[in-house]
Amino acid sequence: PFLVDLGVMTPEGKIVKSRYDKFRQINRYLEFIEDVIDELPKDRTIRIIDFGCGKSYLTFAMYYYLHELQHRDIQVTGLDLKTDVIQHCNELAEKLGYDRLKFERGDISTYEGTDVADMVVTLHACDLATDYALDKDFALDKAVHWNAKVILSVPCCQHELNRQIKCDPLKPVLKYGIIKERVAALLTDALRANLLEQQGYETQILEFIDMEHTPKNLLIRAVKKNGMRPKKSADIGTVEELLHVAPTLEKLLNNE
Repeated sequence: PFLVDLGVMTPEGKIVKSRYDKFRQINRYLEFIEDVIDELPKDRTIRIIDFGCGKSYLTFAMYYYLHELQHRDIQVTGLDLKTDVIQHCNELAEKLGYDRLKFERGDISTYEGTDVADMVVTLHACDLATDYALDKDFALDKAVHWNAKVILSVPCCQHELNRQIKCDPLKPVLKYGIIKERVAALLTDALRANLLEQQGYETQILEFIDMEHTPKNLLIRAVKKNGMRPKKSADIGTVEELLHVAPTLEKLLNNE
C-alpha cells in the first residue's frame, strides 16, 4: 500500500514506469537490511533513527519490511528539516496504520530526542549549496555515541576535504577540478569507513542505486560486532598527513 500512496506502484500492482529506478533502489536497500537483520535485538523493541528522511520512500519500505513482513518490534523516527514533508509523512503513516513510525522536524547536529538507538540510517544526499555541509559527520558521530548496532549511510557532504586536500606529488592529478572532487569524495568515504572501524565496527562500502537528486551510488554499512574493541590506526594519520586533511568526523569522535 505505501508504494501506491508514494506513486511508485499503481493500485493494480504495476510499477509506474518513471518510478522503476526508485523501486529498484528500495529493493536494493532492503537487501542491505536483510543481510544484517540478525544483528538487531530480538528480545525488545528495536529503536531506529532515520536522519534526513526526506520523502521517506526508503523509511516506509524499511518499516514495512521489518514490521509487517518480519514481524519485528520496532520504533522508527524519521527526522528532516522540511515541515511540509514531515507533515505529509506523518499523515501517510497514520493512513497506513503504521503506529510505530513517527516523523519529526529537526536538525541532525542538534537532535536530542533520544540517547540510544539500535540502528541509525542516514541516506540523504546533500548538494553543493547545503547549509548543513557536515550533517553526515554529525549523524555518524551520534550513531557511534549511541552505540548503534547497525549504521547505514549514503555518503555525501564531501566538500570539506575537497577544500583541504593538498599534495605536491599529486598536483598533475588534482589540477583538474572534477578529478579533485571525485578523489576527495572517495577519500572522505574511505576515511569515514576507517574511523568507524576504529570505533569497533565491521565496515563495508557497497554499491547502491543512485539517489534521486544526486549521483551518489555508494553506501557505508557498519555493524558493531561483539568482541571487536575500538582500535586506533596509524595508517589514517599517515594518509591525512600526506594529503593535509583533517576530517570533521574524526574531531567529533574524539570530542574535539
